[in-house]
Amino acid sequence: MTHAPALGSARAGLLQVCAAGVLWGTGGLVVTVLNDRDGLGAMTVSAWRMALAAVALVGFALVTRRVAAVRETLRRHPGRAALLGCCTGLYQGLYFGAVLLVGVSVATVVSLGLAPVLASLGEHLAARTRPSRREVAVLASALTGLVLITANAGHGSAAPGDRPTLGLLMAVASGAVYAGTTVLGHTLASRVDPVALTTCATAAGAVALSPFLLLAAVAGEPVLTTDPGSVALLVYLGIATMALSYGLLYAGLRTTSGSAATVATLVEPLSAGLLAAALLGERVTWPALLGGVLILGAVAALRPTEQQPVPA
Repeated sequence: MTHAPALGSARAGLLQVCAAGVLWGTGGLVVTVLNDRDGLGAMTVSAWRMALAAVALVGFALVTRRVAAVRETLRRHPGRAALLGCCTGLYQGLYFGAVLLVGVSVATVVSLGLAPVLASLGEHLAARTRPSRREVAVLASALTGLVLITANAGHGSAAPGDRPTLGLLMAVASGAVYAGTTVLGHTLASRVDPVALTTCATAAGAVALSPFLLLAAVAGEPVLTTDPGSVALLVYLGIATMALSYGLLYAGLRTTSGSAATVATLVEPLSAGLLAAALLGERVTWPALLGGVLILGAVAALRPTEQQPVPA
């Protein structure tokens, strides 16, 4: 009698992870608009994004009376929660740096494509098992779809910087940190309240990224905007693409493995491409459509785990 509820919970967790990927897919467009309109750099926007998310999450914890759960998470897992938040900020910074040096397409394929491979490899090494043919097929389908979507994106694939080797190394490091962060998030999310975990990790990430605001000010770059529309976009980034999305991710990781989650979040470039086509008029090519079908097929073929999370 307990099998069906467990499986239903696992499927709901997978949908939560996919929803987080869809929200992340909207972030790139917003960051681009803020950069074009107000000159805000990627790391400056990232720092504000995490800071606003931390404020929103603390307020949400107060309203929903989860402050005790936040304190308990800090008491029981202070190092891991802080590491999770710092690594979240780190892989975002490495990814943005790779984009500037090697281009969006290459950075996306290397970073997002490497993450599920490393996560799956780490899980099988820890369990001393081999991946099944189904897992290999799912991973191959997802990565092929990622390459097709990214290679045919409207923003192109040329490297804007003059140090492509460094850019590739940063993309590889971003993928490795992302994989490790997702696996660590799965371990913690099965033990603590997801809202409390998101609050602690985001606050730590906000502290880690705060120096970038100072660096931007010292360099004479824009740090904040007074335009109401741009402020609203910053708030959207903080609440929707950070606080809500990572809350969904950690809630989903309670019943979804880290390797499956990294595959499911590949809907991020898919949602970004659809949004660019709808709002920016970018042409959707047949290879990109095929890539989207392959990613959706891979996500649909994921076999959710049937174990219940450990009670927080």
